[in-house]
Amino acid sequence: MSNSVSPVSARADGVTVSIRLTPKASANRIQGLAHEADGGCVLKAAVTAAPEKGKANAALIKLLAKAWSLPKTSLTVISGTTDRNKVLHIDGDPAVLTKRIGDALKDLSG
Repeated sequence: MSNSVSPVSARADGVTVSIRLTPKASANRIQGLAHEADGGCVLKAAVTAAPEKGKANAALIKLLAKAWSLPKTSLTVISGTTDRNKVLHIDGDPAVLTKRIGDALKDLSG
C-alpha cells in the first residue's frame, strides 16, 4: 500500500480528479503527475483545442474517457471551467474508479 499523494479522491457517488490542463498543445495527451507547492498532486494533460466556448474542456473529457475506458457522460468539470486548474467528477463506484485510474497513472510513471 502506497502513501503517495494522488490527484484522485473518492466521493460517495464517484471520484474527483485534480487536473492542470494545457490547451492549444501540439497533441492530445496525458502528460503525467505534478506535485503542487501546497503538497497536493495534479494530473497534467494537454489538448489541441483552444480554451474557448468549452472546447478545451470537451477535448479533456474525451481524452480521459478514452484513456480510462469510461463513458464521456460520466465525466463533468465541477471546478475551474475557465481555468487551467480543474476538478473533474466521475460518476460511478469509487472503489472501481480509484483502482482503474490508479492503475492508469502507474502505467504513466513507468
